[in-house]
Amino acid sequence: MIPALFLPCAQGVEPLLVDELQRLPGLGAARIEPWRGGAVVHANSVDEVPVLAMHCNLESRLAQRVLWPLAFGEYRNEHDLYDLARSVDWLQWITPRETLKVDITATRSPLQSLNFALLRIKDAVCDVLRDATGERPSVDTHRPHLPLLLHLTAQDATLYVDTSGEALFKRGWRDDKGEAPLKETLAAAMLAAAGWQGRAQDGPLLDPCCGAGTIAIEAAQLACGIAPGSQRRFAFERLAPFRAALPQWQQIKQAAQARVHAPAVAVYAGDVSFRMTDFATRNAERAGVLEAIEFKTADALQRPAPGAAGTLMLNPPYGERIDPKGRGSAGHAARQGFEDGAGPAEFFAQLASHWKKQYSGWTAWVLSPDAKLPSWMRLKESRRVPLWNGPIECRLFRFDLVAGSLRRPASAPASGDGGAA
Repeated sequence: MIPALFLPCAQGVEPLLVDELQRLPGLGAARIEPWRGGAVVHANSVDEVPVLAMHCNLESRLAQRVLWPLAFGEYRNEHDLYDLARSVDWLQWITPRETLKVDITATRSPLQSLNFALLRIKDAVCDVLRDATGERPSVDTHRPHLPLLLHLTAQDATLYVDTSGEALFKRGWRDDKGEAPLKETLAAAMLAAAGWQGRAQDGPLLDPCCGAGTIAIEAAQLACGIAPGSQRRFAFERLAPFRAALPQWQQIKQAAQARVHAPAVAVYAGDVSFRMTDFATRNAERAGVLEAIEFKTADALQRPAPGAAGTLMLNPPYGERIDPKGRGSAGHAARQGFEDGAGPAEFFAQLASHWKKQYSGWTAWVLSPDAKLPSWMRLKESRRVPLWNGPIECRLFRFDLVAGSLRRPASAPASGDGGAA
């Protein structure tokens, strides 16, 4: 077992993840290193890894999973992968009465069949147990006792134990999703890129197009000191090397609960759609932050600022969520307009005009896959942060709002991309 953890994250989020991990409670003197596609948390010994994994699973908003590497090496074919997996003492991890699952990811792997590579890893685990006990474990693709992940590059293979189980964006509170919900990890990355940490000095936050409420809920949990993993279970709770540390896990959860407090700053949210506002309200209740968010069904083009200065944060809507209240069946027409390029330009021009009148002194952060967004808004962005929404490359644009302008001529070029730090 390697005395380290690898925490993968979305592309572009690596420096934000490193900064988050350096501030997490419980990581102490652990050395944190940025890595391609994530961050590495180095322990002083193998014995320290289980407790570090507990803290990371419970507290990280940006990591996708918490992975414990067991074996690493070069490979040329599936036989090398089998030998790599056989080098692990699987009796420390699983018994024949328990179950396993193997997932695989690959970047430029020369292998013809990734499924066959996956089978060879499973065979190696089962053969080790059969040789030692005369029995072999079975496979459970839904809730295995031992979830494994094999990652392949062009030359190297790394075999991990997935200590998280389900992906960490699944916080345990979401039920009502609406259409195309934003992942919690991406909402957290937007807040982190903006430097908004839920402190009083950060000022209030408003999402005027909240959809299912993901951004507002992440913000409210930050403002209340609620750990993102406090409402879910993790795979490590059933892993043998973690059993001795489970009493400490209870203490870690109790300490996290003791840090919960009244919101340090106000969070506002709303949507033009009553249905989406209702979804968001129910999600906020399950997330334990209903009292920390002020919801209001309102048109983003008309909603006045709730204070003198603060942060606007939104993942732009389309379809019925753009339509002002009362238009009934106009949602289809609005959706069509957004898709053919006419609708969004008009909507964002009106939104920018409203912001300049009502939100002077605020800072707006808008996530969009379209580089035309600043031109549509006729605003000069002060920063753009590359972020990925699944496979879609987006930019998080920052606009510093002042009364009147920061207007950009239609012919003016966009500024270059900035970093994600």
